[in-house]
Amino acid sequence: MSRWSRDLEDDLAALLKDWLKQQGRTQSDLRRSLRATSTRMPALMEVLQREHVLGGMPRLAARLCSIEAEWAADPGAPAHESSGSSPAQTNADPFGQLDLLLREIRDDCTG
Repeated sequence: MSRWSRDLEDDLAALLKDWLKQQGRTQSDLRRSLRATSTRMPALMEVLQREHVLGGMPRLAARLCSIEAEWAADPGAPAHESSGSSPAQTNADPFGQLDLLLREIRDDCTG
């Protein structure tokens, strides 16, 4: 199992920013879903690090996938139109980036 590191945290932060943008969501939306204490990235990372400690990257990825499923199931939630993404873009493949992350995690764990 990979250990939590500064590099992992930096990569995860970049992934989260891209993912949120693609979903038309904000760090505030993610804060609500994670039940973090703040919308700031360090507070979000703290929650994700706890997930990692409890079950490694598979658990962390599963948590993010469940959040994405929650967002997809609740179209009335505040998906921000100002992001410029159309509904077709966000609904085309709602698990695209997270599926890629999960696949990479599995490859790392087996390889």
